[in-house]
Amino acid sequence: MGLSVEDRLAVHELVALHGHLMDSGEFERMGELFCADVVYDVSAFGRGELRGYEAISEASLAVGDANPVGHHVTNVCVSEDPDGTVRVRSKAIGIYADGRAGSVVYEDIVRLEAAGWRIAYRKVIPRRTPLRP
Repeated sequence: MGLSVEDRLAVHELVALHGHLMDSGEFERMGELFCADVVYDVSAFGRGELRGYEAISEASLAVGDANPVGHHVTNVCVSEDPDGTVRVRSKAIGIYADGRAGSVVYEDIVRLEAAGWRIAYRKVIPRRTPLRP
């Protein structure tokens, strides 16, 4: 069964919510964004896999002022595997306090829970070299 338009819209809004909550430091609301058993893979940044939204909050606080002041998500593509796994691939631009910018790709697996769609897995892949996967 394919995803409904309503499900697709909800997934898009879920991905957009990440930047709002992270940029405003609303870590107490991570349960609105992530599954309790989320795996947040930031291995490409030397931070390994964070498990649970509490670990994501703690890691973000530890980075402190080195965090971007703005996470901007774009190019959201939602797909469903034959087994029903829902995947989301999006691009994000991070703007830092000193004016620098960085680009990443988010590779997500989202899951429909009783409270709505949540991110179950996110891999953050930095984009540092143009025209290369």
